[in-house]
Amino acid sequence: MTYFIRALAENDKERAVNSICRDMREGNYNSSVFKINASEFKSIPGHPFAYWISKPVRDLHVFMPSYEDGVSRTAKVGLQTSADDRFVRGWWEVTHGATPDRWVPFAKGESLGSYYGDVALVVGYSWADQVGLMKIGRYGRGAECYYQPGITWALRASRFQPRALPEGCIFSNRGQSCFAPAEELLELLGLLNGKAVDYVYKMSLGRFGYPEFLVGPFLKLPVPPRPWAAEADLARAALRAWSLKRTLDTVVETSHAFVLPARLLARVEDYDPPAIEAELVEIQAQIDNIAFDLYNFSETDRAAALGSFGSIHDDAADAVDDAHEDESNEDVEGIDETQGLLSWAVGAAFGRFDWRLATGERAIPPEPAPFDPLPTKSPGMLLEGAAPFHEHNGILVDDQGHPHDLPRLIEEVLARVGSETPGDVRRWLQRDFFSLHLKQYSKSRRKAPIYWPLATHSGSYTLWLYYPSLSSQTLYSAVNDFVEPKLEQVGRETATLREKGAARLREDEKAFEALQSLELELIELRDTLLQIAPTYSPNHDDGVQITGAPLWRLFRHKPWQKLLKDTWAKLEKGDYDWSRLARAYWPERVSEKCKTDKSLAIAHDLEELYIEPEPRSPKSGKLKKDAE
Repeated sequence: MTYFIRALAENDKERAVNSICRDMREGNYNSSVFKINASEFKSIPGHPFAYWISKPVRDLHVFMPSYEDGVSRTAKVGLQTSADDRFVRGWWEVTHGATPDRWVPFAKGESLGSYYGDVALVVGYSWADQVGLMKIGRYGRGAECYYQPGITWALRASRFQPRALPEGCIFSNRGQSCFAPAEELLELLGLLNGKAVDYVYKMSLGRFGYPEFLVGPFLKLPVPPRPWAAEADLARAALRAWSLKRTLDTVVETSHAFVLPARLLARVEDYDPPAIEAELVEIQAQIDNIAFDLYNFSETDRAAALGSFGSIHDDAADAVDDAHEDESNEDVEGIDETQGLLSWAVGAAFGRFDWRLATGERAIPPEPAPFDPLPTKSPGMLLEGAAPFHEHNGILVDDQGHPHDLPRLIEEVLARVGSETPGDVRRWLQRDFFSLHLKQYSKSRRKAPIYWPLATHSGSYTLWLYYPSLSSQTLYSAVNDFVEPKLEQVGRETATLREKGAARLREDEKAFEALQSLELELIELRDTLLQIAPTYSPNHDDGVQITGAPLWRLFRHKPWQKLLKDTWAKLEKGDYDWSRLARAYWPERVSEKCKTDKSLAIAHDLEELYIEPEPRSPKSGKLKKDAE
């Protein structure tokens, strides 16, 4: 027999161990001492020193079948691109204008959440697989399960948080996933979210802090033989939990579930976050009790499992990822209702979101099933062919009195849905909006804002470009339809004041100076746009960051400007020669690289340039190896 002393929770461990040892010598009972035959650990895969776990729980691996023993059940490590900047995008980056069927939903373990979690990323796997851009082998592990419905989870977190993986997705090496017959998935989703499973899984991992929930130990996880008692209750509870979690996501603009901002959704649907959270607590308790019963946990074991689990809330702050800290969770914290309302109104003005949902003119689409394929648009987005709130060519402007004045359109959107305008919209748009927008539309180290403010040096005049509508003609339209007419207007007003001469009043003098400054800035803006326009050929497959890089001088938000400037420097250097934009600017350099880089040649449809290297003879290869 071996004695184990547990003093992990003690601050002064030396003092605690000395005290425990003294009790042992004196024959006093101490709950921190465990007397175990070390051979008993062999019953647990991996043989962890789980000395504090009761024998009935340790023996679950002996008396229950493992997950992989089930018919048609498996778990897989997924795709590793090894080049996320090339192959991964936010799903909103490729909704419009990108190559059809190229981008596949990508469960990358980038967010936490039990039962439900949106798949915010897409991967160019189908494209890469077809043309050989992505190596197969360890990069394409688990490919036989791609596109299948299943259950996925973040590799590393404070607790096991499995959630539904919709049909049609690919999962990554950090968003590991399990699969089972379709008729088992819902009740399995409930069982795996029970605290009993978290406890047993962590036991086999030998770590209860922030373990890596690896596929290998998961396959060995004991699972009660079916049919399960209360199986129907488990499925109903899991479905309800999934639905409630998804309802909380219907106010998140970048979610596939988005319908309306919170302030408007509460008018047309039963949206009450505190009530939802309270019901989730009840459902979790119900699922825990069912799982504890299925695993035959004693009252003592239940208390131990509940104590090790911690809070039931799945905050993103629980994510810990040593090597991929930036990947785990960059999501913006919940924004307040006013900011959410204004941000939505910007989207409605651009024709992204449908205001009719807020007025009842369009019914909210029914909720999908947990494992249904993800939609190409969220329910809140404008349907194809539907009239937008305001007709435009992808450019709006911050210019009072202009027909395409964005602040005025925001106010009109809010008026149309019967909502008061909160404060000075123009000031909010100029000072606060883009910072908020950049945070909202960032995920897993991807920063991908879709409303672009191109402004004069002082910010006195701003064009707002809509990324999904970008084309090679957008910059010319900006000059011809906006900047030049504005210059003419400013020129007329300046001439009028100039003609007054000495008769100008003090107010006239200030206006004259302001108009002169604005005229110079508009000329600079026009010239910069015309300098960029001839070679600017945006391609949505490149993503937001690369597409925006040539325009870096026109953004006034310093962090975003710096990121784009750095991206442009890398484009000039040749780091992103796989992008279509690089070929547009440096065609000779890209073509020359295509002669020796097959991946690059395929990406640019220049396979005819690639020169296959002569194969080495076996003899020369052996001699070289021997020489090494």
